[in-house]
Amino acid sequence: MAEINVVPYIDVMLVLLIIFMVTAPMLMQGVKVDLPEANADPVDNQDSEPLIISIKSSGELFLNLGSGEDQSLSLATIKERVSVIMRRNPKKPVLVWGDRAVPYGEVVTLMVALQEAGAPSVGLVTENP
Repeated sequence: MAEINVVPYIDVMLVLLIIFMVTAPMLMQGVKVDLPEANADPVDNQDSEPLIISIKSSGELFLNLGSGEDQSLSLATIKERVSVIMRRNPKKPVLVWGDRAVPYGEVVTLMVALQEAGAPSVGLVTENP
């Protein structure tokens, strides 16, 4: 009686596992912005995936949800969507990726809107110098 040889299948599975382990950390979320540099400690709550709102130098806002994360949204739409997410998961970390060329007032306006939507605290993402 012929038996199925599973060794090639195991080899393929291990190769795929290695590929996924190498590429997963390289995947970035959000829209590409020129982040400011600062020495800062990482966010404490690393258990859940953070909700990231990106603001480009032109003032366009983006939310990292689903497949439409490259679609510009209005402040009211972002506030509404964040409110729904925060009602489901109140401990979800909220981060802002702000381009260094964005006026400070626009970032503050966005942070206030996020706090009004139910985010207890809003973090700013920076790059290490």
